[in-house]
Amino acid sequence: MTKRIPRSVVLAAVIFALSSACGVGWATNSSWQQEFAISSCKLQTTGRNDYFVLEPGFQLVLEGGGTKVEITVLDETRTIDGVVTRVVEEREWKKGELFEVARNYFAICEQTKDVFYFGEDVDFYEKGKVVKHDGSWLAGQNGAKAGLMMPGAPKLKMKYYQEVAPGVAMDRAEIVGLNETCKTPAGTFARCLKVKESSAISSGTEYKYHAPGIGLVGDQDLRLVKHGFVKGK
Repeated sequence: MTKRIPRSVVLAAVIFALSSACGVGWATNSSWQQEFAISSCKLQTTGRNDYFVLEPGFQLVLEGGGTKVEITVLDETRTIDGVVTRVVEEREWKKGELFEVARNYFAICEQTKDVFYFGEDVDFYEKGKVVKHDGSWLAGQNGAKAGLMMPGAPKLKMKYYQEVAPGVAMDRAEIVGLNETCKTPAGTFARCLKVKESSAISSGTEYKYHAPGIGLVGDQDLRLVKHGFVKGK
């Protein structure tokens, strides 16, 4: 006689399969997820989820502790490891002097709204001149592959790699809060996502806060001072 599988078990299996088919599964245990089934996604260069806006012209400006950071989604794409990605430029000034310019490469999964990170080109400056490119990496080169920058459906205790570039960049994130209140010069935001970031190849941790419909609003001493769309970007 054939033993019938309870309907609840079948349903749970189906839900798990669907959640893992594209983008992120349910990595809420002690391990750090670094496999995301990206090949199952229809990747796009424009879109957004609740905590990440990938639309040309969108800009965030954060300031604090003598540092200013300007993050701008450019009207520019680049193909990385066979994937057309959107270029997001991040400029950082320390005490009024340009310190770093990074060109980051992202794509968003149409089905799950997971935002994947395909690498970055980094320039560090001293007295107006580029002096090094530490931290640069690209998916498909030297064993590197795309990481997850922001899940489309964040869950408490999710742990995942944002960068997967062995020996160069192995940043990872753990979601530790889903309902934070963030006070910034640009306003007070409810239901913020709190993310604990660390690295597999260096010590130290930091906390970042992301507001619904906006994105990054807090990063250590930095706080959001301005956000919105700007022309000519």
